[in-house]
Amino acid sequence: MSGKILIITASTGQGHNSVADSLKNELQDKGYEVKCIEPIRESAKMLDKVVSGGYEILATKTPTLFGILYKASNHRVTSVGLNKIMGSSIKESTYEIIKEYKPSLIISTHPLLVSVISSLKDEGKIDIPFISVVTDYKAHSSYVNSKVDGYIVGSNYTKSSLLEKGVDENRVHTYGIPIKRTFLNASNSLKQDDMFTILLMGGSMGVKSMKKALMRIMDVDVPIRVIVVCGNNLMLKQELEGIYESVPLDKQLIILGYTQKISELMDVSDVIITKAGGLTITEALNKKLPIIVPYYIPGQEEENVTFLVGEEAALYTELERLDEVVKELFNNPKKLEAMKENIERIIKDTSLDSTVDLLTSLLAM
Repeated sequence: MSGKILIITASTGQGHNSVADSLKNELQDKGYEVKCIEPIRESAKMLDKVVSGGYEILATKTPTLFGILYKASNHRVTSVGLNKIMGSSIKESTYEIIKEYKPSLIISTHPLLVSVISSLKDEGKIDIPFISVVTDYKAHSSYVNSKVDGYIVGSNYTKSSLLEKGVDENRVHTYGIPIKRTFLNASNSLKQDDMFTILLMGGSMGVKSMKKALMRIMDVDVPIRVIVVCGNNLMLKQELEGIYESVPLDKQLIILGYTQKISELMDVSDVIITKAGGLTITEALNKKLPIIVPYYIPGQEEENVTFLVGEEAALYTELERLDEVVKELFNNPKKLEAMKENIERIIKDTSLDSTVDLLTSLLAM
């Protein structure tokens, strides 16, 4: 089978890279040769420190400032200027990679890279089909460019945000944010009892928020099981284990670090409490798992919350009221079922197979 595919991504959070990996695996399974690169990290070390390191510091240490900068950049004039800076730093090195690799299709999973490929197309240096994957539920202005041949988005809400920015409707495909296939099928076969189970995630929000969330959950005066995923935050895991050496008899508490079994943990859970990252939200939606959001990073995650709450697939609450919301859902199974039905409506048209079919069809262009 002929045709090489180049996927470009960037490390601002893990979502963009995870989407890139999912697409790479799907396309390789179809027999295609796929190369995945991070142009900023590989070609502009200083810029990478600013983009990746700056994102991590702003998002976790000064999230309010991050939100202000995100909104300021989400205007056509501002995003054009930002894109020019990005393009001038990595455009030529990316072009050299493209010339050497000779891909038949280019896919971007990060908005900051859209302008780089679009500029090369605009200058006539390349004439290769180009797909942009929007990894949150409202499209930032940086995604918008007439040289993008197609967009893969997570919902009609996302599609509308692109159409409002002037993108041709025929170029927008609501196939869903690409995720690993293990998340595409919900199953309760792993759950061995009827105990109400909560999956608590969002360690990148820091120790303080997770500690407070768990404290509120453990204060709920109903029998529950709580599974906490701390990810790579070893400090958080150790601190929580120290605080909760013993738990009340009507509670079960499981504290995990990094795990590759998020899919299975979602299968045994009745609700997930998490920040609103695009990838985690998409995985939960495909598991038909009702969502509670007690914290988020201002900017794209705030927009994700607006979408989810508007669709009645999630509840947003201040941390101080988290225990009340948990108890409300515990005592109201009909509310949980209604949320699951709303989730079904959101994901009914999404299809990873349709995404793969679209991408492979472009190789024939």
